[in-house]
Amino acid sequence: MNIDLHIERLVLDGLSIEPHQRPLLQEALQNELVRLLAERGLSDSIAHGLAIPKLSTSDIQLTGNNPAQLGQQIARSVYGGIGHD
Repeated sequence: MNIDLHIERLVLDGLSIEPHQRPLLQEALQNELVRLLAERGLSDSIAHGLAIPKLSTSDIQLTGNNPAQLGQQIARSVYGGIGHD
């Protein structure tokens, strides 16, 4: 199965991250989403093709200021909105 996921904009309210750390956060988020999708797949409701114009996730408690760790936590939250039911 091929999955084409495009995130046009990611809004992270209240997150203070230095500009030079953004690529690290982005890479960690991408890697974690790829891992989760490969291991667990998509929910049945969107597996057959669907464009989601806006995905709101539940609030998450971010720990630390490590961009790699933050990226993983954010990816898990995003996956919660598109992953298995």
